[in-house]
Amino acid sequence: MSDKEIGEALREWEENLYKPWVSKRGERKAKFETRYARIPLKPLYTPLDVKGSYVEKIGFPGQYPFTRGIYPTMYRGRLWTIRQYSGYGTPEETNKLFKKLLEEGETGLSLAFDLPTQCGYDSDHPLAYGEVGRVGVAINTLRDMELVFDGIPLDKVSTNMTINATAPMLLAMYIAVAEKQGLTPDKLAGTVQNDILKEVVARHAWAFDLDKSMKLVVDVIEFCTKNMPRWNPISITEYHFRESGADSVTAAAFMIADAIEYVRHAIERGLDVDSFAPRISFHLAVYPDLFEEVARIRALRRLWARVMKEKFGAKQRASMTFRFAGTGGGGVPFTRQQPLVNIIRGTLGLLACVLGGAQTAWVTCYDEGYEIPSVHALTIGIRTAQVIAEETSIPDVIDPLAGSYFIEWLTDEMEERIEKEVEEIERRGGALKCIKEGYFQRKIADSAYEWQKRVESGEITVIGLNKYVEAEEEPPITLYKPNPLRQQKAIESKRIALSQRDPDKVREALRGLREAAESGENVMPTVLQAVKAYCTIGEMCDVLREVYGEYKEVIVF
Repeated sequence: MSDKEIGEALREWEENLYKPWVSKRGERKAKFETRYARIPLKPLYTPLDVKGSYVEKIGFPGQYPFTRGIYPTMYRGRLWTIRQYSGYGTPEETNKLFKKLLEEGETGLSLAFDLPTQCGYDSDHPLAYGEVGRVGVAINTLRDMELVFDGIPLDKVSTNMTINATAPMLLAMYIAVAEKQGLTPDKLAGTVQNDILKEVVARHAWAFDLDKSMKLVVDVIEFCTKNMPRWNPISITEYHFRESGADSVTAAAFMIADAIEYVRHAIERGLDVDSFAPRISFHLAVYPDLFEEVARIRALRRLWARVMKEKFGAKQRASMTFRFAGTGGGGVPFTRQQPLVNIIRGTLGLLACVLGGAQTAWVTCYDEGYEIPSVHALTIGIRTAQVIAEETSIPDVIDPLAGSYFIEWLTDEMEERIEKEVEEIERRGGALKCIKEGYFQRKIADSAYEWQKRVESGEITVIGLNKYVEAEEEPPITLYKPNPLRQQKAIESKRIALSQRDPDKVREALRGLREAAESGENVMPTVLQAVKAYCTIGEMCDVLREVYGEYKEVIVF
């Protein structure tokens, strides 16, 4: 049937059936739109809504522009890596948890660090009070990292480390632990987040001057490119943009703009784009609006492929692939009210990750609104992934939603909107300049305000919060109870490490780190030496704070 014939049939349906039906019975809402990007939705999509050549726009899995997936077989060859973001107050508790999750079927580890570790302070620093071991594990010295991974063979697992400002130190500790297991860096697989631009905008877990922090990001990329071919030296993240209030299009655009900034800086360092781009990874927040999220993921894959090929001249296929980890559910859609309903939200988010072709995925735990996850909540997250993987045929077909007129139209719409915002950021001088001027921060604040207004007015339904509300009761769940002695234990672990180290090696290592920082050379080799001398996170970061200065927050009014 030709487009003309389809158009005539569509108009006949609208005039003779749809409009008369609606005039008598009405529709549920005055307007229909996607939940997060607010893209207006028509009642019906047809072949007339799908534009462009099939091969050029949609194509085949593993083939440019990778709309349908970055590998030819996708999950028919290998399932996504099942992880749950986890980490408890003390290294010993985290080690026990990791072993438990691996027994339950987790296929990769994801390590959370407490805020003092993220910001470069030891557990006995005054600014660390009340935060030690609170949202992740406290790491002061290599001894703590050794305890976290005690009995876990690092050549048999991949590890994701959500760490940014202090990424060089934590990556160096991981390398040092592996070496004690007889492993060289090239044998290690995993990811270090290392995304400082997102941190200063959305998380405020910074340490050093922003320009110097960008230099440290590239130090890690350069070091891993030369020494760790299986390691992702950066995971560019939109998760926290969304959690701070950015809508789905804005968060995605910020992530791509940040990625462009990092690639530019690495090329300026002298790295060939095809030497490091294949190991660039991304981290998405994937909320429960299934079709919006699947279309967004497919659009990002296609957009990133074009950016790398056309903007940066990448030649290798792997350099153009958008490899990502998705967090199904995200934190913002989860509620304290009726927390078990969050399992449904998380399942929908994970399903969107899988239908969108994630390489790694985990589920936000149902107790997110109260505390860091309990073992039970983490296990439910693993089981959710296992049910999708083993009790459905969803992973057996590559990109099963492709060809849907609605999905293909929405993919195009998402790509156009994201690209338009990326172009605006580039017109303003790029992500780094926009962040320094507060552009990102203002956009997020405005978006968060609009979302909250829509929730409070009831325009947006949040089950349990503003609709189908139940009387407030104690949650029908068992929450994680933080170890009340976690700070004392962390300080004691540091004391033991300090009592056993060689003071001369410490002084020599910190002097070497200072000299490397002052000269502008890559600090990773000297950080690795300092870590092996059991220098503390605080000692290393104090040296870099003195040389680089500290980041000063952009205040947005």
